[in-house]
Amino acid sequence: MRPALIMSLPLLLFFIQFLSPSLQQFPRPCATADALQSKRCCPVWSGDGSVCGVLSGRGFCQDATVSDLPNGPQYPHSGVDDRERWPLVFYNQTCQCAGNYMGFDCGECKFGYFGANCGERRESVRRNIFQLSVAERQRFISYLNLAKTTISPDYVIVTGTYAQMNNGTTPMFANISVYDLFVWMHYYVSRDALLGGPGNVWADIDFAHESAAFLPWHRVYLLFWEHEIRKLTGDFNFTIPYWDWRDAQDCQVCTDELMGGRSPLNPNLISPSSVFSSWKVVCSQPEDYNQREVLCDGSPEGPLLRNPGNHDRNRVPRLPTSSDVESVVSLTEYETGLMDRRANMSFRNALEGFASPETGLAVTGRSLMHNSLHVFMNGSMSSVQGSANDPIFLIHHAFIDSIFEQWLRRHQPPRSHYPTANAPIGHNDGYYMVPFIPLYRNGDYFLSTKALGYEYAYLQDPSQRFVQEFLTPYLEQAQQIWRWLLAAGIIGAAVAGIIATIIAVACRRRPKRRKSYGERQPLLNSSEEEGSASYQTTL
Repeated sequence: MRPALIMSLPLLLFFIQFLSPSLQQFPRPCATADALQSKRCCPVWSGDGSVCGVLSGRGFCQDATVSDLPNGPQYPHSGVDDRERWPLVFYNQTCQCAGNYMGFDCGECKFGYFGANCGERRESVRRNIFQLSVAERQRFISYLNLAKTTISPDYVIVTGTYAQMNNGTTPMFANISVYDLFVWMHYYVSRDALLGGPGNVWADIDFAHESAAFLPWHRVYLLFWEHEIRKLTGDFNFTIPYWDWRDAQDCQVCTDELMGGRSPLNPNLISPSSVFSSWKVVCSQPEDYNQREVLCDGSPEGPLLRNPGNHDRNRVPRLPTSSDVESVVSLTEYETGLMDRRANMSFRNALEGFASPETGLAVTGRSLMHNSLHVFMNGSMSSVQGSANDPIFLIHHAFIDSIFEQWLRRHQPPRSHYPTANAPIGHNDGYYMVPFIPLYRNGDYFLSTKALGYEYAYLQDPSQRFVQEFLTPYLEQAQQIWRWLLAAGIIGAAVAGIIATIIAVACRRRPKRRKSYGERQPLLNSSEEEGSASYQTTL
């Protein structure tokens, strides 16, 4: 993307907010006292001026039905946390979209669908970050930075509990950038439950980690992030690249060309040559929030931290290998036992990193597979709640998602293999993912990427892989410089033509030389017929 265009996009979005009805992880139209007190989040779709686009057949306002099946014993409380039975504490009515429509007002298309009426099906391909062309890498970095510096036009974050808002009469919301919106979401879904009183929390609660929803939740999280970047940039071909870290010995993506090298002045900071050195983190101080009984409000909290490799070697002796990945993918059961970090022979638990990839048995005091990359980065990435501050989070989780896809394709489990009851709170099949609005159920995303409109380059068949990983980058590079190639070709042809003309004219004007002995010198290997032009050339 050209620098001038990058600089103009935030300004364009600023004007869009004021010139069109706002389509505002709480939708802006629902962040009002009226919406909170009525518990109704059914915004008007600007396309036809009707609630949920009902006049266009896009959707209708409906009661949010939440599963009453029992949760596991890990969280013994009830009625003390806003995320319980999501989203009922805030809203009990939301838009139910029809067909291929999606969004809090049904104004967008489901993942994998495009077009004015969401009738166009398209499969996007996520590619290895090292297979991207230079221009594609630069575009990816520029999109990340644009998202970091652009206020989300659609969503705000909640900065207080429903009780702190006097049951909705005093809304507590704040603007946040598109990128930091996702940092906040990852914080909010994994934060401790506030039980009342300074530091009085319940820590054994996480609606997106340490149980069955870990993989479906992060799958939707990446899709939603990808979706928002496409809306922000207008580049609907954009996909999140992945970092294939199998057998890596160090942080291969920690270069200034990619995710930022190490600062020569302070090993905990990003190189000044990288745009990420200027980033400020948010939602990175959970102990402070717990002590003050507050939620993260999105305020900047210091620089992005990273010191890859300088971690506890007893906890993470090495990064995962190809053999580790194969062992994990070979496990046949998705969830087992109590369906938490103690689960044995559970694919989810082994991939998340709480069980040994070699044996499948739960371990303590070690961080493996997915968890090992977070600890290895030894900075912002190593804290669960604030880990999404580091953009490496995205390319790491894209690869984790691809391993999940490998397992789904190999074992082809029916949906019944996903737990419907007794998983830790937030993880049952019918539970809505916290804090997404529009609503997504966990079990609905226990399915292949093919159904969601995307694919991973290294999982394609060989012919498709050749096109995506080798041919496409070269074609795209050629596309970037085709004008220069064309101009060079035209100029080269013109120069060659002029030279050939000059030589031809000179040859015609040159007088014929007579041989001093009066005898004709025959051409070597010429034909016997006199006057034959065989083997003769102008030059």
